[in-house]
Amino acid sequence: MATKTAPTLADVEAARARIAGKGVRMTPLYGSETFGRMTGREVHLKAETLQRTGSFKIRGATNKLESLTDAERKAGVVAASAGNHGQAVAWAAREAGVAATIFMPAGTPVAKIEPTRNYGAQAELTGETFEDALAAAEASVDESGATFIHPFEDLDVIAGQGTIGLELVEQLPALETVVIPIGGGGLSSGIALAIRALKPDVRIVGVQAAACAPLAGSTELGYTIAEGIAVKHPGELTSRLLDDLLESVVTVTDEEISQAIVLLMERAKLVVEGAGAASIAALLNGRVPGDGPVAAILSGGNIDPTLLIQVMRHGLTLAGRYLVVRTRVPDRPGELLKLLSLFADEHANVVSIEHHREGMDTPVSESEVEATLLTRDKEHCASILDAMELSGYPVDRLN
Repeated sequence: MATKTAPTLADVEAARARIAGKGVRMTPLYGSETFGRMTGREVHLKAETLQRTGSFKIRGATNKLESLTDAERKAGVVAASAGNHGQAVAWAAREAGVAATIFMPAGTPVAKIEPTRNYGAQAELTGETFEDALAAAEASVDESGATFIHPFEDLDVIAGQGTIGLELVEQLPALETVVIPIGGGGLSSGIALAIRALKPDVRIVGVQAAACAPLAGSTELGYTIAEGIAVKHPGELTSRLLDDLLESVVTVTDEEISQAIVLLMERAKLVVEGAGAASIAALLNGRVPGDGPVAAILSGGNIDPTLLIQVMRHGLTLAGRYLVVRTRVPDRPGELLKLLSLFADEHANVVSIEHHREGMDTPVSESEVEATLLTRDKEHCASILDAMELSGYPVDRLN
């Protein structure tokens, strides 16, 4: 590939030297016995969730800011972002003493908007999609003369993200496979360029959310909890690079992503956003070939707290850790206590309970009870449901 059209290994190595000492961290690579047991192979987690600003984006943003001329610094910078790129540009611009304006979709999580503003950038919320924010940012550049820092279609940004590939090769010499979330393609193309140059036999697999997976050939471009990789139109440069560098692109559903988020929090003690958990979701669901050492890129941890609560409850329910059940009891004193005693005998902890005497399907002599129970696993849920049926309670399990 020609130097004019794509970064080279030398560009990635230069980026590493350029961002050294600028606050960018060499993130840890954790071996995971839990995920290894689940997948039957050696699994390592590249925790970019612990990177400055909570994602890998700081690498490319810092490399770009450090590459600007004095005149470009004086004119300021503009970026469009679904959240993580905006935070990274805001932080890097503050450190470099450069004014920054970040355009974001109106629905961007507060967990990504507020840090952007706190780092000193001007955050402009516009449109419903990343593409809307991108158009607004480009129009702003035409008016102000500021430098536009594209989140993925930029040689300096790609080279900066590629420094992760250099670290992976050093941290795990026996690396056989790497799994990378893909949105616009800057992260995956940068890592792939570095690894292909140093270890050409490594298998590189990209992952997209099934609801928005243009690189996997999907025409469905809908909502996903992995908003960080919900890019409808990946870059022309990055798409061309990935065509050459990736072995395959696979997809994962929001259900699979939510379960991965729960497992990463519970077993690895890492808070990971939807986009960042896509790589582990692909591994856990058998979408990544091979049986040797594999590194999963956890690209970011900036998940909105309200979404995290929803995902955790949903994921725990799927894993059998919550049971929500509706039943009916005779409308007589002491009957609710009998039901609660059954739950206690089955060692289920009652999280909440609702007792209704009125309802379209409730006979006059009965009342309806809806209970949310904290349980151990799917087998425990089945045991509780069996005990209820044996005791004569009608059972309606809710999701």
